[in-house]
Amino acid sequence: MEIQKPGYNKVDPPEGHSGPGFFATSFEKVIGLARKNSIWPLPFATSCCGIEFMATMGAHYDLGRFGSERLSFSPRQADLLMVMGTIAKKMGPVVQQVYVQMAEPRWVLAMGACASSGGIFDTYSVLQGIDRIIPVDVYIPGCPPRPEQVIDGFMKIQELVGKESLRRRYSEEYRELLKSYGIGN
Repeated sequence: MEIQKPGYNKVDPPEGHSGPGFFATSFEKVIGLARKNSIWPLPFATSCCGIEFMATMGAHYDLGRFGSERLSFSPRQADLLMVMGTIAKKMGPVVQQVYVQMAEPRWVLAMGACASSGGIFDTYSVLQGIDRIIPVDVYIPGCPPRPEQVIDGFMKIQELVGKESLRRRYSEEYRELLKSYGIGN
């Protein structure tokens, strides 16, 4: 019986062929494994969802166990934008600018009802979901969502990151998606 230390997740190798002294797999699978276990999130928190995110990073839940130990507060060094809380329409261009400054590949997680749909604030000044200004990969429901939900949403991002093709970001569909948001050439 193997005893695993608490707090350490076992990383399964990608699909491949193995034998005594060798292991062979595709380059794409190795890159996917590395990316999914070394995500650098950039938290963009404006309200109560930010407090729940702080709890998720704390010792009890420890999001660092999932490969995101290093939070990045520079868009140029982050690959996951986590938008949490109410986004006013005046902040929309700032959120979009932060997204554009991030290097490819980049992913977006909308945390909470306000970031996902404007929440209870159906007013002229509140953006009714960040998917109106940037593409969103995963939505986390709740007002505010519990740390367990944040971890689940993060694991869904990891699943996307691990399976994404290296060529997707250069595809015509991806360019068209960015153009529909007014981003790109």
